[in-house]
Amino acid sequence: MEKKERYNVAVVGATGAVGQKIIETLEKRDFPVGELRLLASARSAGQQVTFKGQTYTVQEAVPEAFEGIDFALFSAGGSVSEKLAPAAVERGAVVIDNTNAFRMLPEVPLVVPEVNPHKISEHRGIIANPNCSTIQMVVALKPLYDAYGIERIIVSTYQAVSGSGQAAIDELKEQTWKILNNEPIEPKVLPVKSLPRHHQIAFNAIPQIDVFEENGFSREEMKMINETRKILGDDKIQITTTCVRIPVFYGHSESVYIETEKSFDMEEARSLLASAPGVVVVDDLKEQEYPMAISAEGRFETFVGRIRRDLFHPRGLNMWVVSDNVLKGAAWNAVQIAEYMVKTR
Repeated sequence: MEKKERYNVAVVGATGAVGQKIIETLEKRDFPVGELRLLASARSAGQQVTFKGQTYTVQEAVPEAFEGIDFALFSAGGSVSEKLAPAAVERGAVVIDNTNAFRMLPEVPLVVPEVNPHKISEHRGIIANPNCSTIQMVVALKPLYDAYGIERIIVSTYQAVSGSGQAAIDELKEQTWKILNNEPIEPKVLPVKSLPRHHQIAFNAIPQIDVFEENGFSREEMKMINETRKILGDDKIQITTTCVRIPVFYGHSESVYIETEKSFDMEEARSLLASAPGVVVVDDLKEQEYPMAISAEGRFETFVGRIRRDLFHPRGLNMWVVSDNVLKGAAWNAVQIAEYMVKTR
C-alpha cells in the first residue's frame, strides 16, 4: 500500500457492537479517513450511522463494495469474512479481520501491536485480530516473556456478555429486570445461541464460552491456547484455560498464573509491567486499588494488578488482568494495526 494523506476505509459489520466501536474509534483517533464505506448484511442495509458529524447510509456487503478501498475492517462473523475478505484483497484492500476465520493459518499474521508488530509486514492481504481474551493476556505477558521466558500459563477468565454480541447484552438486561420484578425468564442466547439449551446469565456464572471440543475444552479456551503460542512464537509454552461468562456488560477479567523459565525479582517484574506499552498497573492493596471491569470500560489500555509471587513455586507469578473486550479486545486492536501501517509507510 502506497503512502497517502487519506485512506478509504470499509467497516464490515458496521451495525454490530464491534463495528460501532470501530467507527467510534476511527473518529476518536482521528484516523486519516478519506472515504468511509459502512457495510453490513442485506437486512441491515439502509440504516443510518453518524461519523464526524456526517450521516452515512449502511450498504450491503458485496464484493463490489470494496472497489477503491485501502483498509477493510471486518467484524461480521467468520462465514462473512471467509466469503468477502478474499474479494476485498483481490480489489487491493488490506483486510484486518476480527473473526476466527484466518487466525491459525500459517500465512496470516496474528497481531497485537504491543506484542508482535513486526508480523504486520508479512501479510499477504489479510491480518487477523486475535480473540479478545487472548489479546489482553499477551499484552500483559509480553514484557515478562521477553525478560524471563514462560514455561507455563494457567488462566481463568471472567468474560463480559458483550463478547457474545448485542443479543447477549440485551438478554442480561432483560433477565435482570425480570428477576428483580419476580417475573419468569426464558434464556435464549447464552452460552451459545445456536445450541438447543440455554442458561440464565443474570446473577450467575456460566463455565462455557463457545462450543466444547472433544478434549473437554471449549473452543474459546482452545483459542487462547493456540493463539497465545502463535503470537509469542513459542510452541513450548504449556497453557491451560478455563473461560467463564459472567453478568458484566463490558470488560473481560482474567486471573493469570505463570511459571517463568528464569528467576525474577518482584520489583523488576512490576517495573517491567508498568513500563510496557499498553499496560497500566493498578496495584495498591492498602487503598484497595486493583483493576475492575467497570473502570476498564471505554479505555484502550490493559490493566494489571494483584501482582504477587506464588507461595510455593519460586518462579510462579500471579496477576489480575482486565481490559475492555470490545475495544482493546476487538475494535481498538484493529484500528491500531491500521494506524501502525499508516505510520510505517
